[in-house]
Amino acid sequence: MAEKRKLFEEVGQDTPARTAPAGGMIDANKRGARGAIRAWLMVLFALVMVMIAVGGLTRLTDSGLSITEWKPITGAIPPMSAEAWDSEFAKYKEIPEYQLQNKGMSLSEFKSIYWWEWGHRQLGRVIGLVWAVGFFGFWAAKRIPAGWTGRLFGIGVLGGLQGAVGWWMVHSGLGGQMLDVASYRLATHLGLAFVILGFIAWFVFSLGREERELMQARRLAEVKLFKMSTGLLHFAFLQILLGALVAGIDAGRSFNDWPLMAGGFFPPYPFDLDPVWRNFFENAGLVQFMHRMAGYLLMAFGIVVWLRGRRSAQSDTRFRFNAVLAMLIIQMLLGIVTVVYLAPWQVAILHQIGAVVLWVLILRARFAARYPVQQSIRG
Repeated sequence: MAEKRKLFEEVGQDTPARTAPAGGMIDANKRGARGAIRAWLMVLFALVMVMIAVGGLTRLTDSGLSITEWKPITGAIPPMSAEAWDSEFAKYKEIPEYQLQNKGMSLSEFKSIYWWEWGHRQLGRVIGLVWAVGFFGFWAAKRIPAGWTGRLFGIGVLGGLQGAVGWWMVHSGLGGQMLDVASYRLATHLGLAFVILGFIAWFVFSLGREERELMQARRLAEVKLFKMSTGLLHFAFLQILLGALVAGIDAGRSFNDWPLMAGGFFPPYPFDLDPVWRNFFENAGLVQFMHRMAGYLLMAFGIVVWLRGRRSAQSDTRFRFNAVLAMLIIQMLLGIVTVVYLAPWQVAILHQIGAVVLWVLILRARFAARYPVQQSIRG
C-alpha cells in the first residue's frame, strides 16, 4: 500500500514523474495510410476528369456508336487485321447512324471514329484497374483508415455501374430510327460521372486533414452557409443534366442568337412533338430554352450564396466562395460563346470542362463551410 503524503510535503527528486497524455488519441491505431490513399484518389480524380472530357469529344465527333458490341474484357483488344476491321465496319453498317447519316463512309473514316470510342472505353478500363489495384492493395495491407473501407469500395461499385449505364446508353442508338443515343440516357451517364467525381473530391478534401482536426472544425461549421452551398450544388447538378440533354440532340447548334431565341424570348414551336413529354427531351428549342433559363437562375442563386459566403469570419472560406462566383461568370460566358458560334467542338469541350471545374469549386467551398480552416485572431 502506497505511503500517504503530507499536505505540505516538498517534492524531491525521487518523486516519480507522471507521463503527460499523448496527443492525437482520436487518430490512434486507426489513422491508416491517409496520405497514400489521398494520392491514389487524386490520380482517380484526374482520370475521371479526363474521362469526362474524352466522353464529350466522343459525343462531339459522333463516335459513340462506332463499336456496336459490349465486350468488357475482350473489347480491350482492337482489330488487329484487315479482316477484323472489315468485320467491325460491317457491324457498323447495320445500324441507323450509318444507313441514314453516314452511308458511303470509307473504312479510313470509320477507323477515325472507332479509335475515339475505343479510347473512351479503354480509359474506363484503366480507371477500373487503378481503383482495383489501389483498393485491394490498401485493404490487403490493412492500411485503410477506420470507417473508410465502405466509402472507398463504393467508388468501385459506382464505377462498375457507370460501365453498365454506358452500354445502356449506346444500345439506345443501335436500333429503330435513332441517329444518336437517347438524350436522357446520355444525361444519366454524364450525371453519374459527376457523382463519382464529387465523391472522390470530397474524400480527397477529408483525407487532407486529420480526424481530430475535422471534429474540432465541425464545431465552427457555418450551418446556413453549408445548406445554401448544398442547394447550389444540387442546382448545378440539374444544370449539368440539362446541358447533357442539349448535347444529346445537338440543341446547341439550333439557335445561335442571344439573348433571344429566333428573335423572341420563347423559342418557336416548343411543344411541337407528340406526346408532349417528348418535347422536354427532344425538342431542340425547348431543351435549349430550359438550359438557358436554368443558367440564369443558377447565376442569380450563386450570387446570393456568394453574398452569404463573403460574410464568413474565415478568410479561407471567403476565398473559396469568391472562386465559385468567378467560375460561374466564366462558365456563363463560355455558354454564350458556345451558342453564338454554333457549338464548335473546341468551345463546347471547354464549356464541359468548365462544368467540372465549377462542380469541384462548389464542393470545395461547401467543405469549407462544413469544416472551416481555423485562423489566428490576427488572421
